[in-house]
Amino acid sequence: MTRPGLARDLHPLAWWAWAVGLATAASLTTNPLLLVLVMGSVTLVVMARRSGHPFGRSFRLYALLAALTVVLRVVFRILFGGQEVGHVLLDLPEIPLPTWAAGVRLLGPVTSEALLAGLYDGLRLAAVILCVGAANSLANPKRLLASVPPALYEIGTALVVAVTIFPQLADSARRVRAAQALRGGSTTGVGRLRRFLVPVLEDALERSLALAAGMDTRGYGRSGGASPRERWVTGSLLLLALTGICVGTYAWLDPTAPRVLAVPMLGAGVVVAVLGLVSAGRRVQRTRYRPDPWRAPELVTAGTGLVVAVLGWYVAHAQVVVAYPGVDVAPYLSPLALLVGVIGILPAVATPVPASAPVRREAVA
Repeated sequence: MTRPGLARDLHPLAWWAWAVGLATAASLTTNPLLLVLVMGSVTLVVMARRSGHPFGRSFRLYALLAALTVVLRVVFRILFGGQEVGHVLLDLPEIPLPTWAAGVRLLGPVTSEALLAGLYDGLRLAAVILCVGAANSLANPKRLLASVPPALYEIGTALVVAVTIFPQLADSARRVRAAQALRGGSTTGVGRLRRFLVPVLEDALERSLALAAGMDTRGYGRSGGASPRERWVTGSLLLLALTGICVGTYAWLDPTAPRVLAVPMLGAGVVVAVLGLVSAGRRVQRTRYRPDPWRAPELVTAGTGLVVAVLGWYVAHAQVVVAYPGVDVAPYLSPLALLVGVIGILPAVATPVPASAPVRREAVA
C-alpha cells in the first residue's frame, strides 16, 4: 500500500508517451493474441492508476467505442466483403449493383476467412482506440496544456480541447443520468433517449462556451508585446521551414530526385523550424505554478512506451509470420511478441498512486 506522502500525479506527457508507444506496436500487427495482450495491459494500467477526476472515468466510453469498432468491421466484411474462396459459413444472395459500382459486391457468400480478416482489422483499430483512451483517462488535460512549449500553445490548446471531448461527454452523461434518476419518469423507449441526449449536448455546448470565454479573458490568441517586424520574421521562418521539410521529405522518398535536396534540405528545414519556434515562443509569456517534475517513474513510463514501440517494429519486420498471421492458420506468439504484449503493464507497478485516486479518497473519508 502506497503511503499518502508518496501519492502524486504522474507527468501527463509520460502517460502520452507510454500510450503512443503501445498504439504504435498495435498498429504494426494483426495478430489477435498480441492485440488482446496489448488491450489487457492498457486496461490493467488504467484500472490501477486512474484518478478520481472526471476525465479518469472516460475509459469506459473508449472501451465501448472499441467494441463497436470490432463489431462494425465484421459487419462491413459481411456486407461488402463477400467472397467465394474459402470455407463458406453463410451463403447470402448477392444484390446486383449498377455498372458504375464495378468491383464492389453487396452481400454474397460469407466465408470464415473473411470474418477472421475483419476481426483482425477491427481488433487492431480497437487496440489503438484503447491506447488513446488510456492516455485521456490517465493524463490531466490542464497539466498537459501547461507542459506544451510556448510556441505551440495555440496548437496545444486546440489539441487538448479536441482529445478531451470524450471525458467531457462522460462527465456530462454521468451528471445528467444522476439528475434524471432523482426526477424519475420514463426509463425506457425513445422518450428516455431524448431526455438523455438533449441535456448532455446542451451541457457540452455550455461548457464549450464557458471555455471560450475563459480563454478570451486570459488573452488567448493575442500576440502580446511582439512588434509587427517580429511577427513577420516568425512567419517567414516557419514558412521557410515548412518548405524545406516538404522538399527534403519528397527528395528522400523519391529515388530519382537529386540527393542534395534530401538530407541537407531536410536538416536545414528542421533547423529553421527550431529557430521559428523559438521566435514564436517569445510572444507567449506565462508563469509556472508548481511545475511538473520528471522523475524516475516518468522516465520508466515513457521508456516503457519507447521499448514497446521498438520491439513491435522489430517483430513486424523480423517475424512477419507472427505479426501478420494468415486467416487460414492459427496465430501464435513468439517469446519476443509475448514480451511486447506484457511489458506495457510495467507502469501499473512502477508509478505512484494518483493523489486523487478513488480508492485513496474513500480511505481518507
